Amino acid sequence: MKLTIKKLDKCIGAEIQGVNLASPINNEIFGQVNDAFHSYSVLVFRDQDINDEQHISFSRRFGPLESSMVNDPSGGGGPINRLSNVDEEGEIIPPEDRRMVYYSGNMLWHSDSSYKKVPARASLLFAIEVPPEGGETEYASMKAAYAGLPDKKKADMEGLFAEHSLAHSRSLIDPDLMNQAFQDEVPPIPQVLVRTIPETGEKTLFVGVHASHIIGWPVEKGRALLEELLSWTTQRKFVYRHQWRPKDLVMWDNRCCLHRGRPWNGAEYPRVMRRTTIAGEGPTI
Repeated sequence: MKLTIKKLDKCIGAEIQGVNLASPINNEIFGQVNDAFHSYSVLVFRDQDINDEQHISFSRRFGPLESSMVNDPSGGGGPINRLSNVDEEGEIIPPEDRRMVYYSGNMLWHSDSSYKKVPARASLLFAIEVPPEGGETEYASMKAAYAGLPDKKKADMEGLFAEHSLAHSRSLIDPDLMNQAFQDEVPPIPQVLVRTIPETGEKTLFVGVHASHIIGWPVEKGRALLEELLSWTTQRKFVYRHQWRPKDLVMWDNRCCLHRGRPWNGAEYPRVMRRTTIAGEGPTI
């Protein structure tokens, strides 16, 4: 079958058809997929019957993988994050369990690993089991949002840096969610507010819930700007909402899009996902 690309939304997202990720793909097809990734920021692969090893193998075609964080409930230090409301015995974890409270941070607009010195390039999320309703993932184009800003606003943001912190974002849910060892694993880090994508030369905002404040500004003034930019970026016209089906794999560019999970009835329905994360090329500063 020939590879085809189906655009999903005006600003972001495309479905890739005609690719079987359970088998190695040749360089020509991979080049087309990689080009589509740079063009659309979010790629959807439906009906992929893959195991963890095949998931990891495809991910590594795009670059080295991040290791999951040792203290993260979904991590453990390996290449796969296991995002699930089901425990090792197959029982649903109650929504009030601390693990599920921590995971609820994924329902806030964010870019994976923006709180690390080298923020992530991309993430690949695979659906094993999904609820019959709810539990979608939304993606917002920071690239299209930046392009839509007035020129003066763009000029005013050049040279600004925001502090990104996982402890900050999780404290919005519960200030005691992360123990000291976890906080020490991911200390706050400065990131540029406007970054350039090296493959295309395009500029994009770099915001999200991990961004705490603008460095060198009064905290409240900086947070007001970050909230303004986040609200602008997550307008409906910049957002694609993905309705999950089992065996979907969705890949997105963390450098130029935000994402968030949507609620579902987690007390009744399982949602079991696996994620790999492709490491970034280097610091933004």
